[in-house]
Amino acid sequence: MVRLIGMSRQLTVLDFNDFIGGDDDRKQQFVQGCGTALQDIGFFALKNHGISISLIEECYQQADDFFSLSEDVKMKYLRPEIAHQRGYTAFGIENAKGNPAPDLKEFWQNGRSHIEGKVTPSYPLNVWPDGEMPQFKPAVDGLFLQMEKLSRSILQSCSTYLGKGKNWLGDMAEEGNTIMRVIHYPPLGENAPIGAVRSAAHEDINFITLLVTATADGLEVMDHDGTWIKVEGNAEYIIVDSGDMIQNLTNGLFKSTTHRVVNPTSNSITRFSMPLFVHPRNEIDLSPQAEFVAKTGGKALYPSINAGDYLHKRLVEIGLIKE
Repeated sequence: MVRLIGMSRQLTVLDFNDFIGGDDDRKQQFVQGCGTALQDIGFFALKNHGISISLIEECYQQADDFFSLSEDVKMKYLRPEIAHQRGYTAFGIENAKGNPAPDLKEFWQNGRSHIEGKVTPSYPLNVWPDGEMPQFKPAVDGLFLQMEKLSRSILQSCSTYLGKGKNWLGDMAEEGNTIMRVIHYPPLGENAPIGAVRSAAHEDINFITLLVTATADGLEVMDHDGTWIKVEGNAEYIIVDSGDMIQNLTNGLFKSTTHRVVNPTSNSITRFSMPLFVHPRNEIDLSPQAEFVAKTGGKALYPSINAGDYLHKRLVEIGLIKE
């Protein structure tokens, strides 16, 4: 069961079959539930999402095998020249915005594949450890493609709820720099830096995030009153949350909720997770739209900025770009 611990209400659970089943009333209920949840706390859980549990498990096994490789091998796939947006990012490089202590994690990132013969896109070329792990790419890229397809339906629901054409947000994300991150939180050991946690309190940068349930607990979401609430779940659910870019565009109608991954009670626990961060194209204008400004008090609460500049600014703030 997916639930919020420490509060009387449960995390909204939506059934994807309602959206794709062909019944207009059920589809409208799904759209309403999606929009209401993102307007309230910025999170909901999705069941019957259609992504194979065996594929998720295979990706976690591939992740375990990759992060068990020697440091010398993993460092071959480090790409600081592209702000670590593809390939491997080593332990301790990234920090949450405003927190000087590094997050206690290492991760791998991949995005859309470049298609031969098409105009070179603005997002980086994928990197793969084919020499050491020939099955890594088929598993991880396969999950990326399924998650990205699912994200288009969620964006369609969001667009419809917001009173726009159903493809409004999806068109902005077409050929965007959407990224899947495979994260390894190793056991803490005895020498964790003071003040460091697995993932310090932060908000996601992007439009929406889809998260297949992690291999261990630790995710917590900040409620309206500032208290922390635990999100529990299993592989039958995908957790969806709205990020800073869609908050900016809707002038805060959709919430980008602060969340974190806390340290475990035992220093021997390993955790893996795999979020998909859905991004618009770099040239997309994220300025608060007039109709959402009107719905949120009549004053623009967020800056006029395009998606590429927004992403660059945040990558500097979290330590992936050095300026």
